[in-house]
This record gives sequence, structure tokens and C-alpha cells, in this order.
Amino acid sequence: MKTSYSDKVFVGIIHAVLLALVIITLYPMIYVTFASISDAAQLITYKGFLYKPLGFSVEAYKSVFHNPAILKGYRNTLFILVFGVATNLIVTALGAYVLSRRNVMWNKVFIFMVVLTMFFSGGLVPLYLVVKQVGLIDSLWATILPFTVNTFNLIIMRTAFMTVPESLEESAKIDGANHFTILFRIIIPLSMPVIAVMILYYAVEKWNGWFYASIFIKDRELYPLQLTLREILIANNTDAMSSGANAADQFQIGETIKYATIMVASVPILVLYPFVQKYFVKGVMIGAVKG
Repeated sequence: MKTSYSDKVFVGIIHAVLLALVIITLYPMIYVTFASISDAAQLITYKGFLYKPLGFSVEAYKSVFHNPAILKGYRNTLFILVFGVATNLIVTALGAYVLSRRNVMWNKVFIFMVVLTMFFSGGLVPLYLVVKQVGLIDSLWATILPFTVNTFNLIIMRTAFMTVPESLEESAKIDGANHFTILFRIIIPLSMPVIAVMILYYAVEKWNGWFYASIFIKDRELYPLQLTLREILIANNTDAMSSGANAADQFQIGETIKYATIMVASVPILVLYPFVQKYFVKGVMIGAVKG
């Protein structure tokens, strides 16, 4: 079929708009990347778009990786990531399985109560009081246990589980399978696209989490990486990483240290995305087909 001139113009406009969006989206990351490996003295005096490194220096990265706060932040964040995502997936899968069964008593009532939490919550003060009463203040578990289930993710997983044919479940029951066997050997293996999406959602949430950590954690030894990064960027606290230099040099290298810290905190979660990309669209669409 021959493409008309108006269609070519329309497609060209769409491509131009998408290209502009790609540039707008990528440029901040490109800027941070180049700034982190630039010479500090040249960067501090440079104005305008940064499309290449200004000189070349990895001193900022050396300073970042020699900072014990960054290493401790990585350790704490990895703990939150591993145990948090595992807890999230297990509890979300159990809840989604129960809510996806059609013969569960008061199923619609439970679903209504779950959805209601998306619109109303107890608030920050009651949450803090509960966390304090159960003894989780100044504990990494304070950033995991109170946020075990995300309602939106629960609904997506429930919808995905509902797409699994009932005949498979009935056949498994005839062979003597219990609910745990059905869930972990039939439902979950057949729902791996949505499981991959849940891993990405929860991993990004845990990796980027800093707000509740700043409320529940006061011990600096337990600061997650993002809280350490926030302190460096907002409080402008790079003295520990630029010690040994005079005041002017500390200010200059402090600027590149900020960008290097952003890269160190951002790259690991960006590396995760390509491994789950092939499941991403399929998993999200599964959760959008049925309500």
C-alpha cells in the first residue's frame, strides 16, 4: 500500500517528537556522566551544554569509593533490596493467589478493603508510632516490614494469576496438590513476566527509598545509600571525601564528587532493567487486561 504524503509528514513529526523526548530524557544522565569524569577546575568554570568530558579525571570516583559512608550505604541498601524484595514478592504472591481464587468467601469485600487503602491511609504519625511500638526504630527492617505489600502491585499480580486456566488447578488438585504446590509450581512459573515486573518495581522502590529511612533511622551506620547521597547533595557534605586539599580545591573536587556519587548510586539499578525488559511490557499488559 502506497503511503501518502500527509502520512509521511505525520510519521516524520512523530519521530522528531520522540527524538526530542529521548534527548531531553538522556541529557541529564549524559551531563552527570561527563561531569563525573571531568577535571574539577575546568568543570567549575564551565557554562552551557556539556557534551563531552572537560579533560579527564577519575579522582572523584576514587574519593567516592574511599568514603566509608558510601560503602556502608551500599551494604545497607543491598540488605534492604535483597530481603525487602524477597519479602514483597512472597507476601504479594500469597495475597494475590487468595484474592484471585473465585471460590473464596467474601472475596469482593477483601478486594474492596485492599483497594480502599490506595485512597486512604492512617498517616505518617500513626505509622511512626506503630513502628516505634514494635521496636523497629533504628533498624533496617523498619524500611521493609511496614511496606511489605504495594496495593497496586498486588492488583496487577492478582489479575495475572486470574489468567491461568482453572483446568490446571483442578488437575493439580486431583493429583493431590495443595494450595502451596499450586501457587509455587503452577501459578508462579506461568506468571513469570509479571513476576519480573514486580521484581523491577519493588527493586526500584527499595533502591531509591530514602524518605522513610530518614524518619525511622537515626544511626548513621545504618543509613542506606540514597540517604547518604541526599546528605552529600543537599547538605553539600563532601568534606570527608575531599580531605587533604585546601579550601579552593575541596570546593572544586566537591562538585565532581557529587556527580560521581550520583553515578555510583544510579548505575546498579539501571543495569537491572535490560534483564527484565523483555518481560516488562507483557507483564504490565497482563495486569491491564482484566479488572
